Amino acid sequence: MFDLVYFTTLVLAFAAPTIAFPAHASLAGLSREEMDKALGTLKFTPPPPPPGPLDFSGTKLVNDAEHPFMDARPGDIRGPCPGLNTLASHGYISRSGITSCSEIITAVMEGFNMENNLAIFTCYSAFLVNGNLVTDKLSIGQKTAKTGPDPPKPATVAGLNTHNVFEGDTSMTRADAYFGGDNHSFNETLFQGFVDFSKRYGGGKYNLTVAGEYRYKRIQDSIATNPTFNFIAPRIFSAYSESVNPINLWVDGRQDDGQLDTEVARSFFQKMRFPDDFHRAARPMNGENELDVLAAHPIEPGTNVNGVNTYTPDPTSGTLPDKCTLYENHVNRTVRSLYPNPTGNLLVALKANMHYFYTSVQPKGCKEIFPYGR
Repeated sequence: MFDLVYFTTLVLAFAAPTIAFPAHASLAGLSREEMDKALGTLKFTPPPPPPGPLDFSGTKLVNDAEHPFMDARPGDIRGPCPGLNTLASHGYISRSGITSCSEIITAVMEGFNMENNLAIFTCYSAFLVNGNLVTDKLSIGQKTAKTGPDPPKPATVAGLNTHNVFEGDTSMTRADAYFGGDNHSFNETLFQGFVDFSKRYGGGKYNLTVAGEYRYKRIQDSIATNPTFNFIAPRIFSAYSESVNPINLWVDGRQDDGQLDTEVARSFFQKMRFPDDFHRAARPMNGENELDVLAAHPIEPGTNVNGVNTYTPDPTSGTLPDKCTLYENHVNRTVRSLYPNPTGNLLVALKANMHYFYTSVQPKGCKEIFPYGR
């Protein structure tokens, strides 16, 4: 699950005892010795409960005087999520790219009008793996942002770029990690595919019809070219969210017709900025229309098991309509495998954050899971 750059970073961090473990680096998957060294340099911040719904949930101007666009500064971090990159560019979250779930949840509601439970589910599912649970900090990406003609600075820590959790295969505008290049930055070739499908199926606009066709096309691309293609939970959830979020969150709330102009999409995907005079969605958006995208070309969660074109369904994976199984698998399998024997403040933080994650699926009647006891 963790890439070579991430582990190299950890090795370098522990090779120099005078260097503190990065406060925003994930502790997931560390050995007991590594964990003890890291915890000795970190200050515990008890995780606060997630923010509740907005007091005012209608549309409003969000590209306003209080949130001007600013280019990323040297050292600022950007990652695979264009929405979070945009929120950082406008100061809805820290412009450094180092943030927290509380800040992200508030920001996606204020900036995009994402529905509260969806914001909580999305953030905590990623934070439990990608964040530093002890310090309550999270990096929105792996690398410092490119701010000019010079190449980006060396990688820091994995953040939301940890593969097949939040970032993953078959992205609409980012390459698969298998190909050894940049799997977190905007890819013009893939974006041109996005534009082409918008012309073919949406009359030049990106909408749910286009989303169904382009999502399926990107899945078929990965099956045919990526021998390690992985499309099981939790990635299957983030992939379909990625397909509908531009429709739900990037169409101006005054327009409110589910038809996204591709140049507006470029503003988010590539430029990491709100269009001028942009107003957020007209109402809290819950992402339920991801099921419409799946219905266009139903596909079961699975992987390429023996090279390209060997896609095999995985019946143990949570499926898109079944958020309870997605929740249970993430808690019992993904998180538990990365933190097999937590103690002390880490255990306290894990229990609290797992409960916050659960609150997002509680309205669906899901049963709360306690892998580390109550």
